[in-house]
Amino acid sequence: MPGSHGSLTKAGKVKMQTPKIERTGVNATKKKSPRMRFRELFVQRIVKGGFGGQKDSLGAKRAQFKRR
Repeated sequence: MPGSHGSLTKAGKVKMQTPKIERTGVNATKKKSPRMRFRELFVQRIVKGGFGGQKDSLGAKRAQFKRR
């Protein structure tokens, strides 16, 4: 293969040398699957009629103002 950068025998060398670091703190909780995440957003937006994003964002405040 002309024009290839590096040999294929060295592929993945850096990743194998990098130590594995476990997730800690806020990131230690496992993320929800996209299906469950979108289901919660659907409930917030459609069923409850609220804002689907972060609670203290500008969009949430605007949506709250419109409901009044």
